[in-house]
Amino acid sequence: MFIKSVTTAALIAAAALSCSAAQAQSLFAFLNAPAQSQIAPRYEALPAEQDNADAQLDPRLQRQVVAYATNEAPGTIVIDTPNTVLYYVLGGGKAIRYGIGVGRQGFTWSGVQQVARKAEWPDWYPPSDMIARQPYLPRMTAGGPGNPLGARAMYLGSSEYRIHGTNNPATIGKQVSSGCIRLTNEDVTDLYNRVQLGAKVVVLPQTSPAQVAQARAMSSSYAPAPQSKAQRTWASIR
Repeated sequence: MFIKSVTTAALIAAAALSCSAAQAQSLFAFLNAPAQSQIAPRYEALPAEQDNADAQLDPRLQRQVVAYATNEAPGTIVIDTPNTVLYYVLGGGKAIRYGIGVGRQGFTWSGVQQVARKAEWPDWYPPSDMIARQPYLPRMTAGGPGNPLGARAMYLGSSEYRIHGTNNPATIGKQVSSGCIRLTNEDVTDLYNRVQLGAKVVVLPQTSPAQVAQARAMSSSYAPAPQSKAQRTWASIR
């Protein structure tokens, strides 16, 4: 303590020879200010208002409780691929509907999975097949606002498909992914907090509305579709 006081006094005295009184006082305040950590946080969460701004342009894509007739048990997720919405079944003829982005042409799939793992701000490792198609991709992106998986991810069974967030909410309502289902960071966080490990996930096919309605009615016994080229392509994606 004595050494620090002497050092501080010496510095102030030296400053007084070349600085004004106001500058010397500023130096004194700087030297006596409490030390602050120089370690920056790994990331900062995006404000919900900013994250969901673009999705709000279409009321259909807003998160809301809707009437939904299904034989599925509460807690089930039903992904309506052609209509780019996801339903979280509440029971009693109700569900929470979320706007989603789905697989682009050639990368859609259908079937039944379970939520096998959940992760907050997951890291992303592009697979070799994806890098071959898009060689400019980074080999690893740490979890955070710049990560394409967004704020949360729910991994589906032993497949490489995920329900995850996105830092580009303008893609919600569009066919844009390599097979994963994306929500705004605000919505995926809400869904993540509701979904339990082992929850059933029913993915309806990219087909006509009439066929979707029929598939939805039969979803309690919905069988996985044969593996498509998109699924084989995605098989190595983490």
